[in-house]
Amino acid sequence: MSPTLALADPWTLGSLRVPNRVLLAPLAGIGNWFVRLQAKRYGAGMAFSEMVSSHAIHYGNEKTCKEMLRIDPRERAAGPVSIQLFGEDPAMMRSAAAHVARAGADAIDINMGCPVPKVRKTGAGAELLADPDRAVAVARAASEGGVSTGVPLPVSVKLRSGLHAGETSGFALAHRLVEEAGVAAIAFHPRAAAVGHKGRPDYALVARLAESLPAPVILTGGLSSAEQVREAFDATGVAAVMIARGALGNPWLFAQLVGRRQGGPSREEVLAELRWTIERAVEHLGEQRATRYLRKFYPWYLARLGLEPATANRLQQALQEADSCARARQLLERYCEPVTPGA
Repeated sequence: MSPTLALADPWTLGSLRVPNRVLLAPLAGIGNWFVRLQAKRYGAGMAFSEMVSSHAIHYGNEKTCKEMLRIDPRERAAGPVSIQLFGEDPAMMRSAAAHVARAGADAIDINMGCPVPKVRKTGAGAELLADPDRAVAVARAASEGGVSTGVPLPVSVKLRSGLHAGETSGFALAHRLVEEAGVAAIAFHPRAAAVGHKGRPDYALVARLAESLPAPVILTGGLSSAEQVREAFDATGVAAVMIARGALGNPWLFAQLVGRRQGGPSREEVLAELRWTIERAVEHLGEQRATRYLRKFYPWYLARLGLEPATANRLQQALQEADSCARARQLLERYCEPVTPGA
């Protein structure tokens, strides 16, 4: 690892130039265009979509193709976007990758790390760790589909360290994916699929992978604060870091990591960002659907408002019961009066 390597430095993913080494991870059910745009507004060098079914794309599912694959011009102007696909069938993956390329993605990521049973039982996600030959075939198919526009898209793969604690099958598979399928980078979560997000990530294994793999390694998993990210980046020698749950309701983390700010947000900043999020959700889904969709977003922001516990609980309950986004905005104004300095 170069002693001068910094998170704010540019790097390359295949032929794609990425302006810095801090990325937004794929967030299942969350990582749509405006969530990606938010991360880029605060400094993320690249953002990955929520995982999208290769089968749904192949068969032309309307919601999948129109909503989940939407790439907004504003996010394109702010930096590259990768669409994450999942699936176990090489033919389906090739077809989906071709569609994604035509939709304007800058890169493709394949999910081979999802531990959720309903994904694994189809043979996709982390289950591909148990079938490395199929995993290589799926990745190769994505690369083949990604050349449909004449410009090959770089393909990355997100992996777990193994299926069960103590296993390192992901380490071996990472090498095969690069050497046999031409994968441009590996996003490595150094926890077993069986433990989910529990337990300490095996950063020593990541360091071994970064040293031995002839392609960039992106670290993901267990990164929720600027201090944690910097320590893990320095300790592992990876090319980049991928922020997942640590970014929920906290886009300021990206700004801290790329040197745009030092501390966390004020209450006014949190409220302004939440209002921006509400506006974008309405733009994306319409008022009625956005009202329901935003209910999972509110707790992430409320935790940063510095309200008294009883007040925070009342506001949380009221927001969950709000029947419109307009009502949610009224509640935020009512419960979050401006903080008067020295009061």
